[in-house]
Amino acid sequence: MPTFLCQAILFDLDGVLVDSTPCVTRIWSEWARKHGLDPEHVVHAAHGQRTIETVRKVAPNLDAQREADQIEQQEVDDTEGLQVLPGAGELLAALPPARYAVVTSGTRRLATRRLQVAGLPVPSAMITADDVTRGKPDPEPYLAGARLLGFAPGQCLVFEDAPSGIRSAKAAGMIAIGVPTTYQAEELTEANTIVPSLQAVVVTVSPRGLNVAWG
Repeated sequence: MPTFLCQAILFDLDGVLVDSTPCVTRIWSEWARKHGLDPEHVVHAAHGQRTIETVRKVAPNLDAQREADQIEQQEVDDTEGLQVLPGAGELLAALPPARYAVVTSGTRRLATRRLQVAGLPVPSAMITADDVTRGKPDPEPYLAGARLLGFAPGQCLVFEDAPSGIRSAKAAGMIAIGVPTTYQAEELTEANTIVPSLQAVVVTVSPRGLNVAWG
């Protein structure tokens, strides 16, 4: 059984703790059609990065901030189909609150809403789009998460479902564990390893830190 020893765990939110794919697909597809864009391409691009960065990438002619604000409001309002992913609740319950954080490309308002709807605790430690100037794949979000918890980047392990998030974590000097929920495993090859889901992960707290294993 593969095992990693770390001092803290950083979780991406969407695609790792909660399944928001129905909401994301519905809202971004509608937005793409409204602006004459390919919905499939836009939805694929939207995962794993801040909304404003997706807008800038797929529609550079639009007012990115205005569009991002409108999309975010829709995401806050539309939670149909949103649910907790297998194993997420149990894994968070096994962790000391001071040893984990959520690091998400969504805003704090959106992240809080999705955690509440999914029935997961809203952690005291959370880095959102509101807290950084450069989103994933830049290392800034995960470096901020480590700093918030008070641990060195090399002492942190990250669970991520998106290539941009994996690149962010590795650029920050962290172990990145891929979860193939949003993307196929072959798209997550930059991760140090891949687990089928959080349901397969077991964390044991010891005097040395957190022993993270799966099988």
